[in-house]
Amino acid sequence: MSSVIEQIEQQIANLQTKAVKSNTGKIVQVADGVAKVDGLSEVMYNEMIEFPGGAIGIALNLEEDEVGVVILGEANHLKQGDECKCTGQLLSVPVGKGLLGRVVNALGQPIDGKGAIESSDTYPVERIAPGVIARKSVDQPLMTGIKSVDSMIPIGRGQRELIIGDRGTGKTSIALDTIINQANINKVGLASGDENFRPVYSIYVAVGQKNSNVARTIGVLEEAGALEYTIIVSAPAADAAANQYIAPYAGAAMSEYFMHNGMDALIVYDDLSKHAAAYRQMSLILKRPSGREAYPGDVFYLHSRLLERSARVNEENGNGSVTALPIIETLAGDLAAYIPTNVISITDGQIFLETDLFNQGIRPAVSVGLSVSRVGSAAQIKATKQVAGKLKLELAQFRELAAFAQFGSDLDAKTKSQLDRGARIVELFKQPAFSPVSIELQVAILWGMQNNYYDAVDVSDIVAAAGSVGEFFTSRKESLLDSIRNKAKLDDTLNDELKKAFEEWKPTFSA
Repeated sequence: MSSVIEQIEQQIANLQTKAVKSNTGKIVQVADGVAKVDGLSEVMYNEMIEFPGGAIGIALNLEEDEVGVVILGEANHLKQGDECKCTGQLLSVPVGKGLLGRVVNALGQPIDGKGAIESSDTYPVERIAPGVIARKSVDQPLMTGIKSVDSMIPIGRGQRELIIGDRGTGKTSIALDTIINQANINKVGLASGDENFRPVYSIYVAVGQKNSNVARTIGVLEEAGALEYTIIVSAPAADAAANQYIAPYAGAAMSEYFMHNGMDALIVYDDLSKHAAAYRQMSLILKRPSGREAYPGDVFYLHSRLLERSARVNEENGNGSVTALPIIETLAGDLAAYIPTNVISITDGQIFLETDLFNQGIRPAVSVGLSVSRVGSAAQIKATKQVAGKLKLELAQFRELAAFAQFGSDLDAKTKSQLDRGARIVELFKQPAFSPVSIELQVAILWGMQNNYYDAVDVSDIVAAAGSVGEFFTSRKESLLDSIRNKAKLDDTLNDELKKAFEEWKPTFSA
């Protein structure tokens, strides 16, 4: 009995009688995933608001008499008069290596049925991008495994390269090829035991996609053995607009963990056209004024604050990098539309995919004239520069000549040879989806073109010849490929070895 009395006395002594201040409000109106709330006097922009039943919202409209809160997840149970309160926190998502190989929703919760995620760290979804002083110049290559991209439109670690084109031109395939290629490089690099090797971890953000498309993507990555190095953030078309709006920022937060901890990350936003449409939907419900093409005026800031978070930072700021591959869908190749022009002006170059090329069977359908990398050859290894510089010029000349050649039949010998050479280069750059080529093998294949080893091959058999060269080198000349990879520059010795290898290959190939 005395022990009970002692416990009661102790609890009375520990009782706190001072007032606790909390900022609460009431729902005035709720519809279409947006709640108008009255009474949240000290709420901050982007602050998390707690609703009954565990629902979470973000304060997006701060008006004089009420606050517009966008609700994440299900809001069917909420009604007028329900109480909500400020949390004083920004929306955060779990980050870390525990997410690799997993599929999560916009809030970082697992949706793949593989159990809970092991992660102790969380990062805020919205974060200010690294400043100018914190950054480092982009000079390390990020290989896509696509011959035409790595040789003519090189991407560096920390760059933002836009993939743009009409629907069904292979935009996602280029992004997935890059993710698969990073996984292939990771496996070789980590197996080599090289202390200086830096793996690249990938984040694939699917916004407004069909669930079947996301499932197919997961299947492709799993089959290629790339899923173990990849985080998939999915906000499908069936999700609320708020989830589709927040998903790219959640992915950016996950990639920043790697950047701030001395690692390299690659993030794919597939696609930002649907992201802008989701934001427009939210904005119009919040009664924000719309401007050009019915988008609100701050839609540029929507993407700029997202893409500016991709950077290569110096030693004091984590010594890592985030490379972004945003994807934008155009309508009838219209690059001058509102969202495409916005994102083109934010990024460091674009890979433009043409419907006509795709329909002609030139895949990947990369347009050499409209594609550009503003980092350029700074993000290329020396060997690629040596073999690709000439080819890009020859291909550009071929495109120009081909336009004129269709008007006249009488062509001089020089023009005919240029057209023939250009047609061979076009064929050489053809590549099936989800089969990236290692950079050393690309150098070998392009060296053969530069030194006229495919001249005797029919144009229609060039793809087969390139495949044959690939098989020959990987099965018989592994040491030569290793030398190219380790030296990253073609000297006289390597040139002689390549010459001998191609002389050996010639008799083995017959179309």
